[in-house]
Amino acid sequence: MGPVWLSLQVALTATLLSGVGGVALAGLLSMRRVPLKGLVDGLFTTPLVFPPTVLGYYLLVALGRQSAVGHAWEAVFGGPLVFTRSGAVVAAVVTSFPFVFQGARAALESVDPTLLDAARTLGATPARAFVRVALPLASRGIVAGLVLGFARSLGDFGLTLMVAGNIPGETQTAALAIYDAILAGRDADARALVLTMTAFALALMVAAQVLARRPHAR
Repeated sequence: MGPVWLSLQVALTATLLSGVGGVALAGLLSMRRVPLKGLVDGLFTTPLVFPPTVLGYYLLVALGRQSAVGHAWEAVFGGPLVFTRSGAVVAAVVTSFPFVFQGARAALESVDPTLLDAARTLGATPARAFVRVALPLASRGIVAGLVLGFARSLGDFGLTLMVAGNIPGETQTAALAIYDAILAGRDADARALVLTMTAFALALMVAAQVLARRPHAR
């Protein structure tokens, strides 16, 4: 079950990165008078509708060895970013970020702004009011978004294949291993991986639904 363990590692790392960036961006956009709010929102949710091949092409151009980012990464870490485990994490971040961002934004925008105003009236800075008031009230929606982002990155196929490749033991996640097993006629291996991933997916979706339906923290 090496590919399953690798998928869990990649998905967990990607979800943590998406969580930090997605919640921060959602918090910024939930504030009033944010310039170009619609443009920023559209930019970070566009990956939901792009085909994996389009996203993969953009990432290969942006992160390949001929790009500035690729050159910088290779200079620091001594190797390329694409077709590595780090590339698999990048692909997972791109696929999970919209779910985390949208979940966090919906949860934060549902917080009564008068509560934040009251916290500021009592002397809290905007950042402190966000951390001590907004985040606890929006915690369930944020966690639901994180669960959905984790589930999405756990099962990614197309973008991971383009950006990280299908290298056994290095970048071959469970979804790619299932594809290989089917092509090679290893039905028992494919069945075991499919059942394992199905169990993970069902558990995550149930958790996300339960969290989304429960009221926010008081």
